[in-house]
Amino acid sequence: MSLFRTELRRLAKRRFTRWMTAGGLLVLALIVVGLFFTNQKIGPDQWAEAKRSADQQHQEQMQWAEQERANCERAKAAGENVDYYPPDCAEITGPPREAIEEKWFLPSTFVFRESFEEMLIPLAGILAMVGFVVGASFVGAEWNTGGMMNLLLWRPKRLTVLLTKLGALLAGLLALAVPATAAWFGSLWLVANWRGTTEGVTSGAWQSFLLTGLRGVVLVLVAATVGFALASLGRHTAMALGGAVAVLIVGQVGLAILLSMAQVRFAQAWLLPTYAYSWMRKTVTLEDWRSCEATYTGECKPAILELTWQHSSVLFTVGVVLFLGAALWTMRRRDVA
Repeated sequence: MSLFRTELRRLAKRRFTRWMTAGGLLVLALIVVGLFFTNQKIGPDQWAEAKRSADQQHQEQMQWAEQERANCERAKAAGENVDYYPPDCAEITGPPREAIEEKWFLPSTFVFRESFEEMLIPLAGILAMVGFVVGASFVGAEWNTGGMMNLLLWRPKRLTVLLTKLGALLAGLLALAVPATAAWFGSLWLVANWRGTTEGVTSGAWQSFLLTGLRGVVLVLVAATVGFALASLGRHTAMALGGAVAVLIVGQVGLAILLSMAQVRFAQAWLLPTYAYSWMRKTVTLEDWRSCEATYTGECKPAILELTWQHSSVLFTVGVVLFLGAALWTMRRRDVA
């Protein structure tokens, strides 16, 4: 019997894998439902209601201006201290009607071209979390229950066994991530049709969406590999989960506070979520408002630091090589018992 097919079947039949997958997909489904009910399709009725709201807002501003002008004239006539009023009370006027734009009062609508790429980030984040936890549990449970030792009696090649198990994990997650991403495309397209607009989606936009979705799938595989490697290093699922809690919550929050207190420039460049975000968005621009870069016009602009997906790819590659390499080395060198 093929070891790969055996591991793939074991992965699919694990209850923890099924429950984590179902939970992740349920969260994604709830996001789609929330988008559906919190957005509206903009039509003549919505524009008419927005015009009425803008007119009402203008009337309220005019009434406020008239009341304040009357208060100003009354206070000056009474000889009161009116430093908070302008020298001429006639200067207190309401805004012109055209200053209050009707589009400000339109309900939320889902514009596919503007919103979809941003909506790929929660998809990648949730699937990456599922991949990390499932990957850690998949190998951690084998060590914890003694299943790894029994498996090595059948196939004594340690590295082959561990890499085959990792290959089955990645294949299983790929089989989850690709259809989930396709379903995410379809679901949000339907939301845009019914509760927004799909106008302006060109072939270039589709290409950008597909590349962002592909980067999301890669992020899921990276997270699963790191979780798998950490659990294999500690020979327990808790090693990976505890390490994730320590790094993401204690380490990152504590580091962010420390960097803020030390007033380090571009402190976000030291935080892992920044690189995950730049991986998905292709580039992230960090600004340091404590620095001033003068321009020819005399304007003071903050110093900037751009992090691109290439920077993130280097970090992810180093992380995978480091953790997976350590897991393979310990698998080969340490006693299995």
